[in-house]
Amino acid sequence: MLAVDQREAMRLMFAGNAVPEPDGSVPARVLESVPDRKLTAFKTAAARVLTPYASGVLADRQFCFDALVEEEAVAPGCGLIAAADHFVPGHGEVVTDAVIDEDVDAHTVRGQGAVAMKLLVIWRPDGSPETRTNMVRRFVRRCRDAGLVSIIEPVSRPPRSGDAWDHTSGVLAAARELGNLGADLYKGEVPHGGRSTDEEIRRSCAELDEAIASPWVVLSSGVPADEFPRAVRLACEAGASGFLAGRAVWRDCIGAPDLERALHEDAVPRLRHLVDIVDETVAARVG
Repeated sequence: MLAVDQREAMRLMFAGNAVPEPDGSVPARVLESVPDRKLTAFKTAAARVLTPYASGVLADRQFCFDALVEEEAVAPGCGLIAAADHFVPGHGEVVTDAVIDEDVDAHTVRGQGAVAMKLLVIWRPDGSPETRTNMVRRFVRRCRDAGLVSIIEPVSRPPRSGDAWDHTSGVLAAARELGNLGADLYKGEVPHGGRSTDEEIRRSCAELDEAIASPWVVLSSGVPADEFPRAVRLACEAGASGFLAGRAVWRDCIGAPDLERALHEDAVPRLRHLVDIVDETVAARVG
């Protein structure tokens, strides 16, 4: 599955190597140099070119969901997924927290053709487990009431206290906390950022598989694009059902002078290669 729901993170990609302010934030003038219409145009073009090769596409309300529907940019047979999260910036982070976007109505997006909704969950070791689990349960109920598939995306982040922290430990802890709350699909980070040995990545992915009650897939954020195919293979060997990713597919097309050509020549082969890996690995695993 393909993700084009990145928001301010995508704006930063277009802005390039901006020099941050002392507090770690990006100067407003840099962000303002990348207008919303540029993000919408990229997302719409990516969906039009890439969804013929994907089983699903994840889109955000802020920049592209309505445009994809109005322009019929999603290929037949590719399920439309609505991002139902509101990103909260702060502390020098583009996303310091995420909550349910109350402006995304489940029945409305289903009427527009969506088959699922997705919720980002920021997991911090010093965060409130009760707040996170209550939010996930409420999101799952909202999806079920509208007849939509529920997808949760827990991501591991450092504690606000500044204490020592291990990213992969957070990935696994998030799965143990949130992976059995009724979501239909779990979208998880690749343990070790895909930068460890095959054995270690496979072992940690097996821990994810044991903790998560539903089918699960991996995202590509935090993993070098050229390493993501290996990460997908290892995750699928350990029990994953595939991927829901964006950066590893289209990141190199950001800012291309001929976007359509870049998407066809670079992003399409990347996506098709990942799909082939999933098909081959899952088929071999299930016999």
